[in-house]
Amino acid sequence: MRGARLLISVRWVSDDRSDRTLLSAHAAGDRYAFEELLARHRARLHGLARRRSRSPEDADDILQDALLSAHRTAGAFRHDAAVGSWLHRIVVNACIDRGRRHTAHSSLTGFDPDRWAVPDRTGQVETTIVVRQALMRLPAEQRAAVIAVDMHGYSVADAAALLGVAQGTVKSRCARARARLAVLLRGTLVG
Repeated sequence: MRGARLLISVRWVSDDRSDRTLLSAHAAGDRYAFEELLARHRARLHGLARRRSRSPEDADDILQDALLSAHRTAGAFRHDAAVGSWLHRIVVNACIDRGRRHTAHSSLTGFDPDRWAVPDRTGQVETTIVVRQALMRLPAEQRAAVIAVDMHGYSVADAAALLGVAQGTVKSRCARARARLAVLLRGTLVG
């Protein structure tokens, strides 16, 4: 047994076959070819998995998944790219798959119905209706002045020009409208 290990170690060190040759040999059934290929690329592939994962444990799992995939699909390698690039792509795909599984798992386990809940705006709608009804009970001149100044943000001078009246008239109409609205809304909005 000890001699066999030594022979394997010597084979690793002395194997000067190209990556393509090793991959083809693995696909043809050479038990040691894939091992030699991994010895050449493992550190770089693990670094890639580590950079694209959340933790060292995730990186180890990703690399294991990727290498199993490469081991299974070695016979389908088309030799249109470098073997190192092919292994790199398999690791990247394994990272993407792991990220998708993690996202799907977290979205199922961490589902928060309040996160997607539509806020209840019933109170705002009811307030809007009450204020509009109160505005409609004002005389038209007061309503126009208070809407222009308080709701649309016109200055008193601009509202006066818009309504065709003097600035003092706009001020007095707004003051009367606000006083009347206060009386009309006092009992309604408190309840």
